[in-house]
Parts: sequence; structure tokens; C-alpha cells
Amino acid sequence: MKNIGYWELIRTNSKYRRLWSATVISMLGEWFNTIALFLLIFKYTESEFLLGILFTVRMLCFALLQPISGLLADRYDRKKIMMWSNILQVFLALGFLAVDGPEDIAWMLGLSGIMMLLHGAYVTAERAALPNLVSKEHLSTANALDAASWSTALCLGAMIGGIVVEYYGTDAAFIIDSFTFLISAILLAPLTIPQTFDDDLKGSLFSTAASNIRKGWKRISKETRLLRIVFAKASWNIAGGGLAGVFLVVAGSDVDGFGVALGFGLFFFARGIGTGTGPILARKFLTNEERWPLLVGVLVMISGFFYFFVGFTLGVNVWLTVFLVMLAHSASGANWVLSTILTQMWVEDEIRGRVFSIDMLIMSLAFSVSSASAGYLLENRYLSLENGFQAFALLMILSGLIFTLWRPSSRNLVV
Repeated sequence: MKNIGYWELIRTNSKYRRLWSATVISMLGEWFNTIALFLLIFKYTESEFLLGILFTVRMLCFALLQPISGLLADRYDRKKIMMWSNILQVFLALGFLAVDGPEDIAWMLGLSGIMMLLHGAYVTAERAALPNLVSKEHLSTANALDAASWSTALCLGAMIGGIVVEYYGTDAAFIIDSFTFLISAILLAPLTIPQTFDDDLKGSLFSTAASNIRKGWKRISKETRLLRIVFAKASWNIAGGGLAGVFLVVAGSDVDGFGVALGFGLFFFARGIGTGTGPILARKFLTNEERWPLLVGVLVMISGFFYFFVGFTLGVNVWLTVFLVMLAHSASGANWVLSTILTQMWVEDEIRGRVFSIDMLIMSLAFSVSSASAGYLLENRYLSLENGFQAFALLMILSGLIFTLWRPSSRNLVV
């Protein structure tokens, strides 16, 4: 079967179209939310460290229940998991309207973490469900389109969110965010997603949870190529959390000619353009699937290379900085989508949710450590913003090199 075009996939596959639409709308609101949270932290604390803590809390909560999220995605209807995640976030997003001073920042961070916990459940269920809605031959198109759509949502959500926050305030952004979750849930309601269930999942959830979560790790560790590829996203995020989650945000808060919110939006717009074009270019030019496991590490090094030069352009030429950020995230977006497709192709439906949850867990922990470290180093002046970009970019290049050379052995890892 020949590969399918993006528009043709959307036009001819109604189930995928509904899932895709629901996910894009939900993500669009997520970036309204994020830009507003950045501004509240700067408004009430002016703390770079708390920016790092925001990302750390969000990613740790995203990671916290990933093993359980993966189990639930294999045990229960994945559509219902996604729907309830959205419905609960409708109300949680409105909770941010009560933030009114520095004394509210602690619970604001906690509420944001709870929303990311629910988002983690959505993402795991959605990733696991995708191969049940499109054929194997169309997975690369669907994943490239999903990555491009995530990036479009990031571009539009961050830029429009910046404008909304700048001119109408953070409350407007949180209300819009709430409505996007509601619309997403409504779109998912009529959807039916085929699903295969493992016989081992029968019985009480609590009595079988530990053994079934372990089964996900056993599935990974018995196949060396899969064991390696679940670390692909983490190899970027061990430095990317600091670069994209802290340094880029701080850089956006001090762009000449832009307000703080618009500065955030500008750099996140660049990030979104990059992560959108990378998967599209990868689908077009990186067609040899046998080389993908090697290329995901090389792409991490390429991303670090471009981020290294960002440190030299800050305050000199904002548009050159924007261009370098786009190139860096083009490579990271290709890394993400290639590793995702490989996992979807290699792993059976009945255990795919648990495997993806471990993938997301490792990635989230790497991001959390990176963003918290970056915020601490910047807050305490151990690194300047320029040196921070350069140091973490070198760490990213090293991480990509280690991943490229790493050839794991599964011996003695099956537990």
C-alpha cells in the first residue's frame, strides 16, 4: 500500500479525524494556560527558579502515574480515559482564576501538576490507540501529522495566548483553556476505538496492578532494540528541559520591543514551527526505517548544535535567535516522531499502553531534572543566560553521542 497524504488521511479516515481534532483543540488551550502561568510567576515572584519548578512539577506529575496510566490504557476503554481527562480539566482550568498574589503560587503549581497528571493519562491512551485507527502503512503519516499539529497548536496557542494575556489578562486565557477541554470531550464522545485486551488483565485492578506493570518492563527489556528506543526522548530532554523549559522562557521575558507575554509567545512560536516541520521533513527524506534507531541519536546532537549558537545571538539579533530555535526543534521533533513510530510498530496492542507509559516516565524524569537544575543554576547566578544555553547545549550533544554509541544488552534485565 502506498503512503498516504496528510489531507487524504484526514478526509478518508473519520475515526482518526475525530481523534486528531479533539487532541489538537485540547492542546491549543494547553498553551494558552502555559503562557498565562509563566506571566503569573513573573508578575508575583520574578523568579527564574520558580519557572524551573513549574516545569519540574508539571513533568513529575506527568511522570508520577505513567505506569498506572499505561496499565489503565491497556485495561479500560482508551476513549473513556481521554474523555474523563478532558472533563476534569474543564473545571481545574477555571481554578486558576483564584490566583491573586504570591501566596497563591504554591497551590497554583500543585493545580498545574494535577492537570499534567490527567494530561499524561490522555497522551498515553492516545498514543496507544493510534495504531488501532490507522494502518501500519499510514503510521508515519499519522504521527508526522500529529507532531505537526502539536506544533501548530504550540505556535498558535503560544502566540495568540501571548496576545490574549498581554491585552486581556490571564483570566481570559484560563477561560478559553477550559472551553477547549470541553469541546475536545464532546468531539471524542461518539468515537469507537477498537482494542485488544490481555487475558492477564482480568481480575481485580489492585491485586494485579504490580505484576501487570512489571510485564510492560519485561516486554521492553527482552528486546534490545526496544530497550534502547524508549530512552530516545529522554536523551534530548536531559538537556532540553533546561533549554526549552527555562532558558528559552527567561529569554522571552526580555525581548526588546515585546511585552513579557508576547516575548514568551515569540520563542514558543519558533519552537512550534521547528517541532512541526521536523517530522514532516523526516517523513519525506528519512525513509529507510532500518536507519531510524541510529538517526534518533544523531538528531539530538544536531538539536544541541543549533542551541549552542543561541547563546551567542541573545540580545544581538532576535530573529536569528528565533531561526536557530526553529532549527533546533526541527531536529528534536524528528527524534520524537521516529522513536514513537518505532515503538508503535514493534509493540503489540494489548501491552502498548504500558510500554508507552514507561517511555513517557523516563522522558518526564529527564525533563524534570533538567528544568529544575537549570532554574537553580540561573537563579543563583552560577550560569548566565548565555552560558546556560551553551552549557546545556553541550550536554545535549554529549547525550546524543552516548545514545548513538549505546548498544544495550537485555541479559539479566527481565524481572
